[in-house]
Amino acid sequence: MQEIHVEYSEDRGRRANAWVSHAVPFIAWLFIMQLLGDPAGWKYAVRTLVCLGLFLWLRPWVWYPRIQWRNLPLALAVGVGVCVAWVGFESSWFQQAFPWFHDMYVRYGVLPWGELREPMTDPSPYDPLVCGWPLTLIRIAGSALVIGVIEEFFWRGFLYRWFARREWLDFDPPTFERTAFIMIAVVFALEHVEWAGGLVAGLVYAWMYIRTGDLWSVALAHAITNGLLGAYVVATASYQFW
Repeated sequence: MQEIHVEYSEDRGRRANAWVSHAVPFIAWLFIMQLLGDPAGWKYAVRTLVCLGLFLWLRPWVWYPRIQWRNLPLALAVGVGVCVAWVGFESSWFQQAFPWFHDMYVRYGVLPWGELREPMTDPSPYDPLVCGWPLTLIRIAGSALVIGVIEEFFWRGFLYRWFARREWLDFDPPTFERTAFIMIAVVFALEHVEWAGGLVAGLVYAWMYIRTGDLWSVALAHAITNGLLGAYVVATASYQFW
């Protein structure tokens, strides 16, 4: 009886602290970003390595089944689609084809509202000519494989389910909860300069999680989006997205 009671207490303690493993890597990402100040290639590398270490140490994935590979085609489609939506409305092709919509998007779909976003004129701190290719590649990899995954465990794995139900570990992801669905998508959007693209991304990632119940597949889709965005940024020198 004593052993059973101890095991039960330990399990309750693990469940009560499960939010820590989901939230701390993301909170640390934001804190280090503010602590280090102005962006630089080496600062992003430090942030990436520290938060990757926290993620691996805290292991939030223990609360989830392994990735369901049948969801790979959907993850690929979602990842590519979100990336296209993220950059498409600001592309030169879209500007030529739909100038009025392009101008409206860059004025109101990008923070701060009401100001037209112009391409960067100063060299980006992430340009390989400034920081070197190793740090540029770490910038891409960190965006895709670290913060993309960390964000999914925080926003969809924890916060969406917590808003839906306080006993959030018992909340079944395929259960749609409208208020939490909208609220998390909006807050996720406002985390990004490209808030309109962030809103689309937040809605689509949440929809995918509800549809599949597979957080790892959603994290993979997010990683694909960020990885493709990084490749696009470097290939076209569109560093305003970074």
